[in-house]
Amino acid sequence: MADAPVPAKILIVDDEPANIDLLAAVLEEDGDILFATTGASALAIAETERPDIVLLDVVMPDLDGYEVCRRLKDNPVTAEIPVIFITALNQQTDEEAGLVAGAVDYVAKPISAPITRARVRTHLELKRHRDRLSELAYLDGLTGLANRRRFDEYAALEWRRASRHGRTISILMVDVDEFKHYNDSYGHLQGDACLKQVAAALRRQFARPADMVARYGGEEFVGILPETPLDGALVLAERARAAVEELAIPHEGANTAAVVTVSVGVACVEAEAATSLEDTLALADARLYRAKSMGRNRVSAG
Repeated sequence: MADAPVPAKILIVDDEPANIDLLAAVLEEDGDILFATTGASALAIAETERPDIVLLDVVMPDLDGYEVCRRLKDNPVTAEIPVIFITALNQQTDEEAGLVAGAVDYVAKPISAPITRARVRTHLELKRHRDRLSELAYLDGLTGLANRRRFDEYAALEWRRASRHGRTISILMVDVDEFKHYNDSYGHLQGDACLKQVAAALRRQFARPADMVARYGGEEFVGILPETPLDGALVLAERARAAVEELAIPHEGANTAAVVTVSVGVACVEAEAATSLEDTLALADARLYRAKSMGRNRVSAG
């Protein structure tokens, strides 16, 4: 049986609770309702909850709606969330200002419940289609993991977040040991099947929502663990190494073992103090090759 669709998250932003109640009643069948009564709280909720759509008042006591919309669009985490302005301002110049700020639609108060519901549903459906297309563009066709492009974007996003808050971030580089020998011995079709099994084993270890493992290229994989200290990263790296070995994929003639294995390099840094994400990836890669030089099928963090 297919999983039930995840309800949409609808963020309503208005400094008048009565207006929030009215919109919530109109849209309660279309998703889970979140609300904020100030621009600042709306920005915080949008970054943490990642709503599927924002319904935004223009006139508010701290940040006006136009400024909130601009900030949402400037933040990579929230830039793709559609914004609908719902406001009593109804001059053509007001609507133009909202669209220039980045809104996808503009609804004047007093609202018409059927029209508001129809417009919200239309933009939620469009977002679902965009999300699906983005998901397909970001998947590795062979393994189903995130691809290099998706990893690069996500890692840059998490690096900026860790840098802002002075948090730790860990990177794992994983490489299938003696994979060229495996391909030469068993053929490329079997090699593809091997990579699929290794990818699935790795995916099971990266269990937290913020963790990601991706195919980096060929037989190499990369993982990112936000807010994870070195000891936690080492535990996961060892679990990942053991999980691949436990697949017991035969690899006759290999120097490392009689089954397919992986080597793992681990780098853990405080993003605020570290030079760059690129340097941290290079450090993890250097430690991967140290694991290789020490005999493969092992984890190296130094």
